[in-house]
Amino acid sequence: MDKTITSFAEFYPFYLNQHSNRVSRLLHYIGTTLSILVLLFALFNQQWLLLLLVPVAGYSFAWVGHFFFEKNKPATLNYPAYSLAADYVMVFEALTGRLDHSHFSAPKKS
Repeated sequence: MDKTITSFAEFYPFYLNQHSNRVSRLLHYIGTTLSILVLLFALFNQQWLLLLLVPVAGYSFAWVGHFFFEKNKPATLNYPAYSLAADYVMVFEALTGRLDHSHFSAPKKS
């Protein structure tokens, strides 16, 4: 990516393009959901050390998706705030049926 992105509205289509593989998106959904569950569990139970697992839960699944299925570099490395927000927007849109599936690609067969 050569151009610097300066807004979330500009970033989100790029983000969806970088998450076009179905398996990768599924892994992102799992990681994002798991990170929310770990966060809520830690807060409600006042288990503050568990907060360290929130990014691990989210990013471990997401990065497997990038490195093994998308075969691209996670957008988090260049746009951490936009990327985090986009994770939640993508999951919300998927859950509410608003996600544009035209960005999807089937997993490549070896």
